[in-house]
Amino acid sequence: MFEALPFSSQRSPVLAKNMVAASQPLAAAAGLEALRLGGNAVDAAITTAACLTVMEPTGNGIGSDAFAQIWDGEQLHAFNGSGRSPAGQDVSAFLQLETIPKHGWPSVTVPGCVALWADVHKRFGQLAFEQCLKPAITYARDGFLVSPLIARGWAASKNIFDQFDDWMKCFCPNGQAPQMGESYRNQDQADTLERIAHSYGEDFYTGAIAEKIVAAAQDAGCNWQLSDLANHRTEQVEPVLQFYGDWQLSEIPPNGQGIAAQIALAILSHFPIKDWGVDAVDSVHLQLEAMKCAFADAFRFVADADALELSAADLLSEQRIQSHVNSIKMDRSSYPESEPLVDNGTVYLSTADAQGMMVSFIQSNFHGFGSGIVIPGTGISMQNRGLGFSTQQGHPNCVAPGKKPYHTIIPGFILKDGQALCSFGVMGGHMQAQAHVQMILRMHDQGLNPQAALDAPRWMIDEDNKRVIVDPGFDPELRAALEERGHEISIAKSQGHGGQAIYKLADGYIAGSDKRKDGCALGF
Repeated sequence: MFEALPFSSQRSPVLAKNMVAASQPLAAAAGLEALRLGGNAVDAAITTAACLTVMEPTGNGIGSDAFAQIWDGEQLHAFNGSGRSPAGQDVSAFLQLETIPKHGWPSVTVPGCVALWADVHKRFGQLAFEQCLKPAITYARDGFLVSPLIARGWAASKNIFDQFDDWMKCFCPNGQAPQMGESYRNQDQADTLERIAHSYGEDFYTGAIAEKIVAAAQDAGCNWQLSDLANHRTEQVEPVLQFYGDWQLSEIPPNGQGIAAQIALAILSHFPIKDWGVDAVDSVHLQLEAMKCAFADAFRFVADADALELSAADLLSEQRIQSHVNSIKMDRSSYPESEPLVDNGTVYLSTADAQGMMVSFIQSNFHGFGSGIVIPGTGISMQNRGLGFSTQQGHPNCVAPGKKPYHTIIPGFILKDGQALCSFGVMGGHMQAQAHVQMILRMHDQGLNPQAALDAPRWMIDEDNKRVIVDPGFDPELRAALEERGHEISIAKSQGHGGQAIYKLADGYIAGSDKRKDGCALGF
C-alpha cells in the first residue's frame, strides 16, 4: 500500500465565515454540511463529534466523556460531560494498588458524551437532533475509508486488545485492523446511534442501551446498576478565567486539568516573555519551570468538585502564584513532585458560524480505544476515565464510589475585552495543558496565526515531571542550552498530540488543523 506520510507537509490557514476544524476530514466535512443546511456551530459540533465516534475510534467512541465551551454570540457557557464511578463500586482492592487497572470494567466510569450532545443541542441547536446524527449513522452503516494515522493507531491497538473478544468482533471483524484506504463499517454502531437519535439520547441512560451496558458489567462481576446511568447529568459550570496580557484563557474548572495551563500562564505573566522571544533559552526554561509548578499543584489538588481542598481561585491567587515565581531558578531546572497521566485517546474539534457562535469541544476514551470493553451488539467502546483516580488514601482525587476522576481533556477558549477571540484545543493527556500554554504564547506573544501556532515544534514535560520530550525539528542549539541548565531532554520518535484552532477576525475566521493528525479545517 502507499506510504502514508513520507515527508513533512506545510498547511495554509483556512479563512471563511463558517468553519469546522477536526482531526478527521470526513467528520469535518459532515459538520460543515450541517452549517450549509442552516444549522449553527453547535449543530456542526454535534454532527462532527458523532462522526468521530465512528471514524476515529482510536481516540473516542459512543462510550466517551466530553467537555465543551460554547460562545453563544454574547456569553460563554461551559459544560462538563464527565461521568462518575458506579455508586456501588467496591474500591477496597484498588487502594492496595499503585494505579487503577488500565483495562476492563474497573477503569470504566459512566460515559457522558451522549448526554452532552443532547443537552447542548436542546439549549442551542437549530437542526433536528436526528439530522445531526444522520451522517454518523450513514458512515457506520455504509462504511468509510480509514485514514492514515487512524489506521496506524488501530493496528497498534489490535496488539493490545486482541484478547478482548467483543472488541475484536467489533473493531477487527476479519481478525485484523483495517488498513489505510480500507472500508470499515459497523452495523451495531449504526443501530445504536439511531436509537440515540430517535430518543434524544435517553435510550443510552434509561432504555435498552442502558440495560445492555449494565448487563455486560454485571456479567463481568461489576456492581453497576441502571441508576448509575439514569442519574448521570451534564453539568453546566462557571468557566475559570485567567489573564495573560490582554487575553483571558477560559478553562473548565476541576475535575478538569485546565487550571494547570492557567497556573503556568499566571507565573509567566511575571516575566517579559514577549520581549525575550518565545523561543529564547530564558523563555523556554521559564515555560518548563512554570509548567512543572503547575502540574505539581494540579496533581495534588485537582479532583471532583465535591472533594476539592483548594478551589481554582485559591490555586490562582496572587500569593500562591508569587510563591511559584520565587521558587524558579533561572540557571537550573527544578523537579517539583507531580504525577502526570498518559493519554493518547482523545479527539478535539472546533466550529464557528457566521452569526458569531463558536464551539470548543473535546471527546475522549482516555487510552486509545479505552478500557477494551465493548458492549455486545452495540458497537460501544467504553472509556477508561477511571484510570484518572488516585489510589492514595486521603488524596482529594482518591478513588471512591459515585465520584468523578481527574480529567485530562480540556477545551480551550480565549476572550479579549470580554468577547470571543479563539476556540482551540490540543489532544493528548497531560500534554493538553502544556500545549494550551504554548499555543497562547505562539499566538499572543509571537503573533502567529492558528495554523502556524499548531505547526510549531513543541516541548512536553514527561510523566515524571522531570524529563522533557521535544518534537523533531526542535532547535538543537536551544536544546543544548537547556541541557546546560539541567533539563533532561530527548527527541520524540514522532510528532503527536494534534490540535485545532479557530480565531475570530473582524469579518469571519482564520482556522488551522494540526499536521500531526489526519484532519483539516474547512469553511465557506
